[in-house]
Amino acid sequence: MASRSTTQTSQPAPKSPFFQQRDALVGEIAISLENVLQNMNKLNRSLEGVIAVGNEFGAVEALWSQFEGVMAQEPEEDGKEGGVEGSGEEEEDVESGGEAEKGDEKARGR
Repeated sequence: MASRSTTQTSQPAPKSPFFQQRDALVGEIAISLENVLQNMNKLNRSLEGVIAVGNEFGAVEALWSQFEGVMAQEPEEDGKEGGVEGSGEEEEDVESGGEAEKGDEKARGR
């Protein structure tokens, strides 16, 4: 009986070419996925670094925004205080007078 057990021991059957190719492709896919995971981790660290640097400039950006707001208000305030309003009214009078003259010319031409 002992001779039967030795003959019945299963030896690995030779794999068909399909299974060999499948195993090779699965191994390549596993290696590629590991590389993708490593690269995604590197990208994540880089993005975190970029965000950290960007956050450091938050105070500077706020200061420049305030400066821009102050500089934008200056011309408006100067224009209201000075004689700019009078010159604007004169321009309106000249424009309306020019339109009246055009209307008179049309009336004369008829």
